[in-house]
Order: sequence, then structure tokens, then C-alpha cells
Amino acid sequence: MSRDDFSEYVAARWPSLVRSAVLLGCTHAEAQDLVQTALERCLMKWGKVQAADDRDAYVHRVLINIFLSGRRRRWTSEKPTATLPEQAGSDHTTSIDDADAVMRALDRLPSDQRTAVVLRYYAHLSEQQMASVLDVAAGTVKSRLSRAVKTLAQDPDLAELRGSR
Repeated sequence: MSRDDFSEYVAARWPSLVRSAVLLGCTHAEAQDLVQTALERCLMKWGKVQAADDRDAYVHRVLINIFLSGRRRRWTSEKPTATLPEQAGSDHTTSIDDADAVMRALDRLPSDQRTAVVLRYYAHLSEQQMASVLDVAAGTVKSRLSRAVKTLAQDPDLAELRGSR
């Protein structure tokens, strides 16, 4: 087992893994904690990760399993934040509004569809990789994505981003 190989993997994938966790529904701080926990588990079994057909799919599977396990145990109605809304700067209101609209739309998706959207359109995993990560058939992945995309296409919060009202 090479710690250098693990360190290189973490350095290259950290931002992408954190963003995936944010898109799954974590705050930025929660996402960093989640990714750190996932990578700690992967480090303990780094030989197995290296032997996997697809390291990224393996690590994403660990990340999602930890995320789902944590959501089952915790009450998540209140989300802590580093900055209070009245302290946030107004220079980037359009991008913040757009991000908020996307996050609200993702929040309304069932967790299996939201996970599929994050893995496909943010993590850029193939349908086969997603099937492996989620431990489902490729057809199930396709149907989850299809339903999610249909729901997002009809979401009123995303109408302005699509250029329609």
C-alpha cells in the first residue's frame, strides 16, 4: 500500500467529493466531514480500493453509504451555517439565487433520484458505474434519472434558469 498514491488520489479528488456531498444535501462543513470520514474508511482498505475496477465508483459508494447512514440516525431539520443570512454579502445575489433554486429543486427529489442526479451530472459517472455504486441494475439507474430529469424539468423554481416563466 502506498500512502503517496492515496495522498495523490485525495489531492486530486477532494474538491469533487466535497461538491458531491454538498449536492447530496450537506452543508459545506458537513460535506468536508463526510468526505474525510469516507476517505478514512477507504484508507483503511486502500488495497481493496486500488484493486477495484473503478476507484472513483468505489469511493463514491462509500461516501453515499456514510451519507445515508448519517441521515437515518440524525434529525436534519435545522442546518447550521458559518454565516448568518443577514451577514452574507449581496454582491453575488444572482448566483446565490440560482444555487438556491437548484438546491431547493434537488431537495424535493426523493433521495434515490437526487443521488442519481449528483452521480451522473456532477460526478460524471457512467450509468454502469452508477449501477455499481448504488448496487442496482443499469435499468434502475436509467429510470431514476429519467424520473428525476422529468421532475426537474417541471420544477417552478428552475423556470427562470431555463429562460421560461
